[in-house]
Amino acid sequence: MTQRVYDVTVPLSSSLPAWPGEPRFEAQRIQRIEDGHPANVTRITASVHSGTHVDAPRHFLPDGASVDQLPLEILMGKARVLDLKVLDRIRRKDLEEANLRDDIRVLLKTRMSGQLRNPEFQPGFVALAEDAATYLVQVGIKLVGIDYLSIEPFDAQDHPAHHALLGAGVVIIEGLDLSEVPAGEYDMTCLPLRIEGADGAPARVVLRTRP
Repeated sequence: MTQRVYDVTVPLSSSLPAWPGEPRFEAQRIQRIEDGHPANVTRITASVHSGTHVDAPRHFLPDGASVDQLPLEILMGKARVLDLKVLDRIRRKDLEEANLRDDIRVLLKTRMSGQLRNPEFQPGFVALAEDAATYLVQVGIKLVGIDYLSIEPFDAQDHPAHHALLGAGVVIIEGLDLSEVPAGEYDMTCLPLRIEGADGAPARVVLRTRP
């Protein structure tokens, strides 16, 4: 059987929505061949939480691991995609039904997959309730991904889902595009930029069907 590869990374562009208060991604050509320069050179400006990106523990924990310290063995390997498109918020009971005890990486496909193509920020995105985040830690999940700019509801106070996950060393991927990916098991490669000391970084995330 031919393996299929899914690039679940949202292209970085100035049309991407940004979290309120954070800068939008911007790419500016500062040297142009047509202007007489020997090469094209582009400068980028962005939050490290732009588009498809990884949250490191340092995002919410002052002494947490930075993105360049994340273990590659967690960022690569078997991942399970769950189809949760019917939900407006993901709660513990929704994940209990998925029987995740043999998984260490889980990607949550919601109705928000593909919505990062809309440049307007959507505060009503689908995210994890606190009890769902705690449950993922309890069953031994080491990496969790979701398809909008935060794994936590926009109106969450004190960021309990981030604290539960990052406090347990769980790597978070946000801003995935799983719209073309059926539920099931895949081989995943997630490579965030190796930015020294950073609390997160944009990442290229690829899924490949398993033989």
